[in-house]
Amino acid sequence: MKVIVIGGGPAGMMSAISSAENGNEVILLEKMQSLGRKLLITGKGRCNITSSLDMQEFIKNTPGNGMFLYSCYQNYTNQDIIQFLKEQGLGVKEERGNRIFPITDKSQDVLKCFTKKLKELNVKISYNSKVEEIIVTDEEKETILYNKENKAEKVIVNNKAEKLKQIVGVKVNGQVIKADKVILATGGKSYPLTGSTGDGYEMAKKLGHTITQIKPSLVPLEIYDKKSCKNLQGLSLRNTEITLIDKEKNKVIYEDFGEMLFTHFGISGPTILSSSAHLVRYKNIEEKLKNHKIIIKIDLKPALSEEKLNERILRDFEQYKNKQFKNSLDKLLPQKLIPTVIDKSMINSEKKVNEITKEERRNLVYLFKNLEFDIQSFRPIDEAIITSGGINIKEINPKTMESKIVSGLYFAGEIIDVDSYTGGFNLQIAYSTGYTAGTSISLQNI
Repeated sequence: MKVIVIGGGPAGMMSAISSAENGNEVILLEKMQSLGRKLLITGKGRCNITSSLDMQEFIKNTPGNGMFLYSCYQNYTNQDIIQFLKEQGLGVKEERGNRIFPITDKSQDVLKCFTKKLKELNVKISYNSKVEEIIVTDEEKETILYNKENKAEKVIVNNKAEKLKQIVGVKVNGQVIKADKVILATGGKSYPLTGSTGDGYEMAKKLGHTITQIKPSLVPLEIYDKKSCKNLQGLSLRNTEITLIDKEKNKVIYEDFGEMLFTHFGISGPTILSSSAHLVRYKNIEEKLKNHKIIIKIDLKPALSEEKLNERILRDFEQYKNKQFKNSLDKLLPQKLIPTVIDKSMINSEKKVNEITKEERRNLVYLFKNLEFDIQSFRPIDEAIITSGGINIKEINPKTMESKIVSGLYFAGEIIDVDSYTGGFNLQIAYSTGYTAGTSISLQNI
C-alpha cells in the first residue's frame, strides 16, 4: 500500500515510520527545506522528549480533550518513544518535573534518530513540497492542479467507501505519485516560522471538517500593570505558587507551583504557560480579561504560613529597626522585586522600620502571600508553544485517527483539537497519534 504523509514534524515523521515499518511504501511531503523544525526548538533547544509519568497522568495533563487520546496513549507510550531513541543510539535522562531529555541535551540528536529511521525504511521525502488542497472525488480519476509558482501539490482522495480505495495524485518535481491513503500532520499555527501556518486546517475544512476556534495555548500572559512590568522585567522566581482567580465569581481557575518569569509585557515561565492552557478555555474569557475580572495571585513564600512569615519579618525588622523601610527587605526578596512590593504595600519607603505599625506589617505579610496582578490578555499565537483548537475530535475515529467524513484520510499531531501542559506531553501526543495513524492504515489493509 502507498501512503502519503503531509507534514514533516514529529507527528508526520512518526506516521511515516510506523506506516513504513508495516510494509507500506511511504512518501513524506514537507513544505520547508528540512524536517522537524519545531522539534528543534522544543525545551529551549534541548527537546523535552516526553514525561516519565504514567500514561493515565498524561490524560490528566491534557486539558484539551485528553480522553480522546486514551487509545493513542495505549498504542504508543512514553516508554515506546524512549525505547525508539535508544534503538537509534540515543540515551535519555530524567530531570525535575518528570521531564525526559536526551542525554546529550541536543534536540538535533533527537531529530537525527527520526531521520535515520526514515532513511532505513526507505521513506521517500520531498522537501519544499507544499500541499494546498485535498480533493475528494467519486470517480477513479486523476486531477492535477497547480498554483502560480507551479510548486504546490494537490492531493486527490477517492471517497468510494465500498471500494476502500483512494487514488491520490500529487505534483512533486514534475512527477505524479499515486497513493492509497493520506495522513495530514501539518501542525497548528504556533511558531509559524517553523512551517506551522495552519495550512492543514484549510485543507480539512474544504473536505467538510469542522475547525474549532484557534487560540494560543502555552503562551505568556500580559498584565495591566506596565509600571511593574518595567521594574520586574527579567526577574525569575522559583518555588513560587500561583493562583488564577475569576474575581467576579470568586472562583479559582488554576493553581500551580514552580518557576515563573516577569517580562516587558507581563509574565511567562512554566507555571504561567500551563495556566494559559486552562485560561484559554475559560467561559467568556475575552470579556472577563477586558473588564479586569481575571487576576493572578503569587505566593512569594509558599513554604511559610502567614504566622511564620510574620515572625520572620519581625526578626528582620528588629535587625534593621533604625533603617528606612526600603532597605529592610534584602534578605526576604530579590532586589528587583523590592520596589514593586514597597509600592503595593502602601508603606512610605522612607519610613523608619521601627515606625511601621502592626497593621502595616500584617498587610505586608498578606502581600508576600498574595502579590496580585490583573491579567490583560494572551500574547499572540506566534509566541505560543502550542495551538488550542483544530480538527473537531467528534469527526475523527479515536482508535484509528481516520476521518469520519473522508475515507482514507487520517490526522496526527497538533492539527487535531488536543493540547497539553508543558513537560513533554504535547510531543507525546504527536508520537502517539502519528503511530496510531500509521499502524491503523496497515491494520485495515490486512
